[in-house]
Amino acid sequence: MAGSVILLVTSPRLPAEVLTAQAWDLVRAHPVLTASESAQVSALRAAGASVTVMAPSVDELLAHVDAHGTVVWLASPPSSSPSASQSSSSLSSSSDDGSSDARFARELGLRLAREPGLAELELVYGSWDPAGARLLDVVTVMDRLMHPEAGDPWKRAQTHASLAHFLLEESYELYDAIRDDDTSAVREELGDVLLQVILHARLAEETSGFTIDDVAGDLVAKLIRRNPHVFADTEVGGIDEIIANWEQIKKAEKSRASTVDGVALSQPALALTAKLLQRVERASLPVPLPPPTSLGGRLFAAVAEARSAGEDAEAALREAALHYMDTVRATELNS
Repeated sequence: MAGSVILLVTSPRLPAEVLTAQAWDLVRAHPVLTASESAQVSALRAAGASVTVMAPSVDELLAHVDAHGTVVWLASPPSSSPSASQSSSSLSSSSDDGSSDARFARELGLRLAREPGLAELELVYGSWDPAGARLLDVVTVMDRLMHPEAGDPWKRAQTHASLAHFLLEESYELYDAIRDDDTSAVREELGDVLLQVILHARLAEETSGFTIDDVAGDLVAKLIRRNPHVFADTEVGGIDEIIANWEQIKKAEKSRASTVDGVALSQPALALTAKLLQRVERASLPVPLPPPTSLGGRLFAAVAEARSAGEDAEAALREAALHYMDTVRATELNS
């Protein structure tokens, strides 16, 4: 009777001890073979499993099947996935174990397809990536880049202040991609903005006493608090009530003395004006507009008029400027 090869695939982004009950039963009951040492191998040995590291060889693997009946081949993580051994605590260079392991699996599958009497092949997932797992890769890569000895000197030399203009630049590039309805560019620019978030959080870990987990934890808590119609039993009649609840909860959290406290003052002037008008409108405050006796006053009135018409003055002026830029280029071509 033919023996069995169980191809065990695990996630490199989860703790090595996290396996399904089926996977633990298999590795405890049968010899485990693998191509390289790893955190997963160490965890299996610590749990009493028999693990042998060997060069990927179909003939040698089948010899183990002949000797034991059933063997488990523990697949190596793909080389594109940073593992714990690649973090800042252990800066070994990346290997191609994952790609070699994939080639070996294909070779084994083809061999058994040609000679099905040699062994049966079964694929078992011992663990798999949850949604968002690649964010763990981002953190691991940033830890590597920020390593004090083998990391990137430029990134280690940065501060929140020195990086601030990059955050604005990347945000504007994302805005442009959204405006152009360029899905590929949106994906890329979201990654660049995420880089800024991760880098600022990593700098804070060394200088300000908080980490990316603190940032994410605060965000999760805020989303739960401010969406009681989802996470609690608050009933709402529509989107307007959802927005009103959000603002009411936010106001209670911030305990601000003024309606305009907390408005981002570094944003473009038209957007700043629109935000101030929005805050005043929501607070139902009878505040007169600046007199239109100066350019600033007239611009302020223009933003107020745009808001009354349901238009975005900042976006409208940007669109006009871009159209003007296109006109300049067309004129240059025709001159």
